[in-house]
Amino acid sequence: MKINHAILHVLDFVSCVNVMSQEELDLTSKNAKRYVAGHAKHALGNLDNKRGEFAPDSMFAEEIRSYFRGQRDFVDLSIQVAEFVAGELGRMEKAASTDVLVVDFEDETKAAVGDMSDEEIDAAFEGRGKRYFAMLMLESRQAFMHEVGRGESGDVRTAIERHHAILPNPSQKVQSYALVESGSLNVAFSDKARTIAGEERWLIPDGLLQCSMGPSGKEVFNAVARIVEEVAEEYGANSAVAVSKAKAYVAENARDSDEVYPEELGREVFEDDALQKRFEEAVAEEAIPERVVVEKAVADRVAKNHKIRTDTGIEITFPAEYSQSAEFIEFVSEPNGLISIELKNIGRIENR
Repeated sequence: MKINHAILHVLDFVSCVNVMSQEELDLTSKNAKRYVAGHAKHALGNLDNKRGEFAPDSMFAEEIRSYFRGQRDFVDLSIQVAEFVAGELGRMEKAASTDVLVVDFEDETKAAVGDMSDEEIDAAFEGRGKRYFAMLMLESRQAFMHEVGRGESGDVRTAIERHHAILPNPSQKVQSYALVESGSLNVAFSDKARTIAGEERWLIPDGLLQCSMGPSGKEVFNAVARIVEEVAEEYGANSAVAVSKAKAYVAENARDSDEVYPEELGREVFEDDALQKRFEEAVAEEAIPERVVVEKAVADRVAKNHKIRTDTGIEITFPAEYSQSAEFIEFVSEPNGLISIELKNIGRIENR
């Protein structure tokens, strides 16, 4: 990960003093660079990131376009973001002190050359990855710390004091943040509902970005997998095989692109026309779009492998792609209604 710019603004609602930095963070400091990179990496890789598209009249969209074109200064834009957040939080009955971290960074390109577009290949040779503009709201927390001083007699004395401005560790998840990708202007964010001026609203998508709030790739995948399982059980098909086939389809498509088509997934999972039709009806009932985005990181985490547990207490985890053939694992429905699972072509077994 390459950090191009980073700056931190302080919104202190305890002392009622906001400090807007006029200079960027010194990224030659290992502590600062490690802190910024840690939070940027966690925000980018969070499977629960919701997706959004800028509204046609979004003022922030115009600002960020100008910035990526080199027409806006990083520090000035970051101050504009922090001042907006300060104004909104200041209208809350009791706002937590919050530092606003704004970062311009590039993610490393790790895809295989065969999976890249011409632009991505050029970027890889030039050492560039996808570029993002990110803002993170770092809520301060209280913590107790020791204090060393001298008493009235001049002797060394220790005390316990409360500190009101402890930032979240770089390994912690931040609850509210947004990322905008420079090429597509795709938005990913995480936020929570806040009561501002007596009304409940989402500060980041509704206020700052003025964008839509779509489900995360993880939420969409979980919904599709649940529908596959329900349809399979409704028609007496093997739900374990059906869900593993759905996972294999998602994992394979995530390697080539982020796009998954539920209708095509249904045809891949169910051979019977009746099951395909029922799946399509269920997808339409839940308003799942014709094309959904499931990021490769989501596919790697939730779709690459499939885990099952039998009523006899046996647990099996296997690569979802193995469900596409009977070369390594096969599910057999017995005449008595029970299911047999056969594991094949095993060269070695390890105890775990």
